[in-house]
Amino acid sequence: MHLSLFCLAKPVLHGYFRSSCSWRVRIAFALKGIEYDQAPVNLIKDGGQQHTEQYKALNPMQQVPAVEIDGITLSQSLAVIQYIDETRQGPRLLPADPKKRAQVRMISDVIASGIQPLQNLYVIQKIGAEKVQWAQHFIDRGFQALEPILKQTAGKYCVGDEISMADICLVPQVYNAERFKVDVGQYPTIKRLNQTLVEIEAFKVTNPSCQPDTPADLRA
Repeated sequence: MHLSLFCLAKPVLHGYFRSSCSWRVRIAFALKGIEYDQAPVNLIKDGGQQHTEQYKALNPMQQVPAVEIDGITLSQSLAVIQYIDETRQGPRLLPADPKKRAQVRMISDVIASGIQPLQNLYVIQKIGAEKVQWAQHFIDRGFQALEPILKQTAGKYCVGDEISMADICLVPQVYNAERFKVDVGQYPTIKRLNQTLVEIEAFKVTNPSCQPDTPADLRA
């Protein structure tokens, strides 16, 4: 079937309301104005629905998100974001300028590879009683590196004055930092950028507090 026919079908996001990686994809869809369906995957219930055989067929890593789009399934959030940026109309999520594009990818990777995986659910469950201190340590360690990088690259947003994949990664990471009681005020550039971004509609409507699978006691 031709790609254009696949594009007629809505993408399906298999995710979890509080997953940083799922939230990144939700933000990207919202910024691009892409309609999509959500298929919640409860990472807690019954030992984690991501471990079912049905879900493992979608994502062998047993993580969220998995996105069914254009006849394929993609499972890494940055790969999903770059794919929709390359195949869909709407504001660019990676700059045209190669230097700025490299900076966006660098910042995204610092967060998505260097900070977030060390305090995701699977790791935290393995750490046990020391999970809060563990998460705080690695978030602080990452933010201590990210702050001077952003001082050099930021304008209104993470890289210059256009929203990019870097901003899509930053907001969920700051949300996690606040969940684990990290003092974000130590990082004025990160704090300023986050305060600007969370007021933008695409970030508001995708917040974990207002998703189809958000528990009633966590709804805003």
